[in-house]
Amino acid sequence: MTTTGSSTLVARRAARGSAVRAGARMGFVARGVLYLLVGVLAVRIGVTGSGGQADRGGALAEVAATPFGAVLLWALGVGLAGMALWRLTEAVFGTAGPKGDSAAKRGMSGARCAFYGVSSFLVLSFAAGTRGSGQGSSDRQSQDVTRRLMELPGGQWWLGAAAVGVVAAGLFMAGSAVMRRYRKHLTWGQMSQRARRFMDVTGVAGGIGRGLVFAAVGYFALKAAIAFDPAEAKGVDDAIRSFARTPVGPWLLIAVAAGLALFGVFSFGQARWRRV
Repeated sequence: MTTTGSSTLVARRAARGSAVRAGARMGFVARGVLYLLVGVLAVRIGVTGSGGQADRGGALAEVAATPFGAVLLWALGVGLAGMALWRLTEAVFGTAGPKGDSAAKRGMSGARCAFYGVSSFLVLSFAAGTRGSGQGSSDRQSQDVTRRLMELPGGQWWLGAAAVGVVAAGLFMAGSAVMRRYRKHLTWGQMSQRARRFMDVTGVAGGIGRGLVFAAVGYFALKAAIAFDPAEAKGVDDAIRSFARTPVGPWLLIAVAAGLALFGVFSFGQARWRRV
């Protein structure tokens, strides 16, 4: 075996090792905490009409206000870094299961690695004292990114294409949850009936809630592209609030918010039963 082949084999074994698997499970827990907090904050907004911030910034502020807030923030950041590392190994060596080496699955893992890597950086920056990095309003951040993108040549078209992609991703998330596609990633055959029921309830409701929020963010980005107005773009907080302005009123907001909280609980279940 050549030196290059030997090095690749060692790297592949490390990618499938216990350290990477532990990092992935820590990442699911960290993701669960953030979604659960965002969901609780959004439910509070729907019930009381309070001015809380139902996004990552609001969740981090809630964590920071606890007695062990600093320690918890660092733990969340490290957990998300573990998730990013796991997704990176999937992008490089392929995912588990059938067609794990396909370009589509590797590309998706690469995109997820980038997402969780950025999320980890922002949370760790917030924990280190750079408050503006992790706690800033997602609505303001969304408008800033939209404005910068529109300033590029063909920016309006790039924004529109990205917005359509986000809407499609949100609808795909919700549809996948309804079809219970998450089951193939779980140790389903080894789970008890109660555990299966737990994952089905949280997975379906949580996936629908998460998908609707993603779709709403994409919808407002598309409006911004069509109107050529960055002010039309909305982050997670305003996207969640927009559900209260539908004919159903705050009840839809509360239902979506509960879905986000349940997705957080579902993530805790993934930390235990997900194949990694």
